[in-house]
Amino acid sequence: MDNQLSDLLLAPAEMAAVDAAAAASGIDSFGLMLKAGAGTAATFLRHYPWARRAVVLCGPGNNGGDGYVAARCLKDSGVAVAVFHLGDPARLKGDAARALNHWSGEGAPIEAYEPADGDVVIDALFGAGLTRAVPETVRAVMGRIEAVGLPVLSVDLPSGIDGRTGMVLGAALSAARTITFMTRKPGHLLMPGRELSGALEVLDIGIPARIVRGQASGRLAENRPEEWRRWLPSTGQETHKYKRGHLVVFSGERGKTGAARMSAMSGLKAGAGLVTIASPADAMEENATHLTAVMLHGIDGDAELVGWLKDERLRSFVLGPGFGGGDKARAFVGALSGRHLVLDADGITAFRDDPDVLFALFAEGETRLVLTPHEGEFSRLFPDIAADPDLGKVDKALAAAARANAAIVYKGPDTVIASPDGRALINTNAPIWLATAGSGDVLAGIIGALMAQGLPAFEAAAAGVYMHGEAGNRAGKGLTAEDLVSHVLPL
Repeated sequence: MDNQLSDLLLAPAEMAAVDAAAAASGIDSFGLMLKAGAGTAATFLRHYPWARRAVVLCGPGNNGGDGYVAARCLKDSGVAVAVFHLGDPARLKGDAARALNHWSGEGAPIEAYEPADGDVVIDALFGAGLTRAVPETVRAVMGRIEAVGLPVLSVDLPSGIDGRTGMVLGAALSAARTITFMTRKPGHLLMPGRELSGALEVLDIGIPARIVRGQASGRLAENRPEEWRRWLPSTGQETHKYKRGHLVVFSGERGKTGAARMSAMSGLKAGAGLVTIASPADAMEENATHLTAVMLHGIDGDAELVGWLKDERLRSFVLGPGFGGGDKARAFVGALSGRHLVLDADGITAFRDDPDVLFALFAEGETRLVLTPHEGEFSRLFPDIAADPDLGKVDKALAAAARANAAIVYKGPDTVIASPDGRALINTNAPIWLATAGSGDVLAGIIGALMAQGLPAFEAAAAGVYMHGEAGNRAGKGLTAEDLVSHVLPL
């Protein structure tokens, strides 16, 4: 299989278009179903040779057809198989009906299933195309399976998960393993779908790559280096500190300076040529006591800031960590509206009462602003978008990016990076132990450093999130933000 093909993300509608295009090209769609079902059976045999019984739950569509084929393959291999169906099998159409005839064994209504010791469940109920809440009869069976902790092998996606958003539609199975076909779906990477999918296997069932790629929008992908590597600065011998950019991080008042220093140090570690902390007068001594490689510059008001900004070598800025969220933050952001800015934490909170003021400052021209909200901060800046139950995380991030003309880093265990031009990336390399105090300050500094080195806002945000995750993996469990800074390395 084309390894890069398995790395694609196709939404369920795009995958349906792939299936239709494959059929239109003359490829036997039932032949593809036979391969999918046989692949499911092979995965079962490989991972569950100890199973006393394969329990195959078959839905009313093509996902159920895959299940019937798998049931026949397992029965032919000598496995004890029990099939339970949702709805009336006599109403199946097309390839699913052919698959039922291929099975030719007995079946029972799904509500009749009672888990038994040694069962392994093959979940072929709904797959990735589910768009409405699962029926109550299925919920009851899901509850019985979960109560006894049976292993589940899901076909395409755990039933109950929206393949586009990763959201649970009423209830969902938790799979130990999931087998999907040709490409992954967004629901495999977005939470909670990622967690509920278990170990994921992508199986080539024979659809030509040209057909798959022909239906892929290319607007959504996993956050990997190939998405932004070409923007990284060269490391030639002619490089000097100003070519690698000057990053400025704004410090809070005395007693609230640590967050800015972590941002500044992570920016220096991430490759910025020069890093300066812009500090109020009352915090100069406190900052100076803790700084060596990072420079220090006194700034108390926006008038001083405007004067300092005449130095064009000041290339990018980070405002928010420990800064305070009042009038001063809003005034500073106004002064920086023509520059590249990472707005984090208190900087975001400063505009909670009137976010349109912030958006207006960066509405024109190239994307210069990176916003790094967690769930609560996102809700404060984009309350209507956050509250829309029909939008998944990618949808929300894209809507926010378009409104703010900003690169959005919508943080969480499935951080989404979105651009105003409609591109989005889902990050997957971050360990759970990154969820610690100060981790966001480190991320803001990394992104600021990458913008200082010339990366566009979206690419800087995506590369910064990836670097942040890699640093977390190097630091290991139990890390603190200070540990994380020490493990930041330039790409």
